[in-house]
Amino acid sequence: MPRAGLTPAAVTEAAAALADEVGFSQLSMGLLAERLAVRTPSLYKHVGGHADLVHRIAVLAATELGDALRDATQGRAGTEALVAAARAMRAYVRAHPGRYAAGNTVRPTGPDDALAPAIDRMLESFSAVLHGYGLDADQEVHALRTLRSMLHGFAVLEVEGGFRLDTDVDDSFAWMVDLVDQGLRATRTR
Repeated sequence: MPRAGLTPAAVTEAAAALADEVGFSQLSMGLLAERLAVRTPSLYKHVGGHADLVHRIAVLAATELGDALRDATQGRAGTEALVAAARAMRAYVRAHPGRYAAGNTVRPTGPDDALAPAIDRMLESFSAVLHGYGLDADQEVHALRTLRSMLHGFAVLEVEGGFRLDTDVDDSFAWMVDLVDQGLRATRTR
């Protein structure tokens, strides 16, 4: 019989919080069971195992990031939307490094997978930011990939302690976002 109060959603939330705390690579069913004060086999009444748990965390992360991007960019366009989206993504990765990492390890398994619409929601927010630059339709996918890659790379390097030079990281972040903005403005359809 499942423990009272323990649900798949509660197990997922606890696992996501634990991944943020100890790092995604350290997340295990045993450590999660210890955190929830249950025996490891009890978790299998709520999730299908480690892979299922990681998938659930990925859905949670994509949904949360999509919401953060949507909320940050709503009512904004152009440079203002880009800056808001960049800051929102950086803040999310800094606050939730473990769940963000989990979100980058799985892919949707099919059309009924909850991960697909969660990722789409996130991508739609980035696409809305780019729409404000008036790019040709054939350039939008390249701009989307570039934007995501730059923001992802910066945020992951930052949370993993990859910036070791004395230059202020916030200054570097602002410089990068300005570079992207200038590039997008230079690329827009005439």
